[in-house]
Amino acid sequence: MKRRKQTREVNYVPPVRHEIRQTRRAGGDFSDRLNAYRDAHVFALFSSLGRLVRSPFSSLMTIAVLTIAIVIAAGFQLLVFNLQQLSGDLEATAQISLYLKDKVSDAEARKLADTISQNPDVSQVMVISKDEALAEFKLHGGFGEAIDALSNNPLPAVITVLPAGHVKNKGKLTQLQQTLQQIESVDVAQMDTLWVERLRAIIAVAEQGLGMVNILLGFAVLFISGNTIRQELHGRRQEVVIAKLVGATDGFIQRPFLYTGFWFGFISGVLAWFVVTIIMLLLWQSVEAVSRLYGGGFHLLFFSVADTFKLIGISAALGVLASWAVLWHQLRFTVPE
Repeated sequence: MKRRKQTREVNYVPPVRHEIRQTRRAGGDFSDRLNAYRDAHVFALFSSLGRLVRSPFSSLMTIAVLTIAIVIAAGFQLLVFNLQQLSGDLEATAQISLYLKDKVSDAEARKLADTISQNPDVSQVMVISKDEALAEFKLHGGFGEAIDALSNNPLPAVITVLPAGHVKNKGKLTQLQQTLQQIESVDVAQMDTLWVERLRAIIAVAEQGLGMVNILLGFAVLFISGNTIRQELHGRRQEVVIAKLVGATDGFIQRPFLYTGFWFGFISGVLAWFVVTIIMLLLWQSVEAVSRLYGGGFHLLFFSVADTFKLIGISAALGVLASWAVLWHQLRFTVPE
């Protein structure tokens, strides 16, 4: 007699849901369910990292492309930060040149400079005598022989006024200039701020460009990460279909893919920070040498601790967002036949 093979149906439950159901049936409290949920996420976190390690070539290619995109965005942002610092330093060191009348002697010019230095809006005062002005003009003006032919010195004494630290905006500088212009011995009070305004206009354009570049590169990171997750989802389609057949929820299926996107963004953000920092270190000595030639007021800015965490956090968030968008779209069309 032939024996019929008896088949027995086995209701498979995904490990996470099974563990939570068992905890509930056993009378587990909220903390037990929370621990089970935590263990499931930890398992998905490290298992997704293991998948990246098992396919090193494709993972490194994706991470390299993401890193380049993030380096461009982060480097451009750091460049704008340094330009903003440069603009602030230049505006803070704006000088007002007081050209005195011809009848004012060098002694009277020094006495006037002592009086101007008492002004609380003035930080520093320097006097350039008539002879010093003539010697400087002779050295840099290119009219040495013509100047030697002059019978007297036609250049006036000059007082250079450096505003105080709290006098930074254009309105206060203009007010200080007008106050100095009213002094009887002053012929012309000149303040050249046009070049500073041009620099600030260039920085404003750079800030707008930074916003557009960040948006474009952000979309690039989204598309690159999303396409990688789509390909991985396509390669594991049978696994996903089987999981749906045995009752797995979309949240359970999405979890390892979301963590894969997180690892792509996180690792790319960390590598991008290292690349940008190395580039800035290579430029640091050259920039500091130029700064010393101009008085040493400019120092190269690096990413702060807050900016570093912000960079890495945004990179990881973009990876997760791209993964979620792809999974939300693809899982609707991945149904068991």
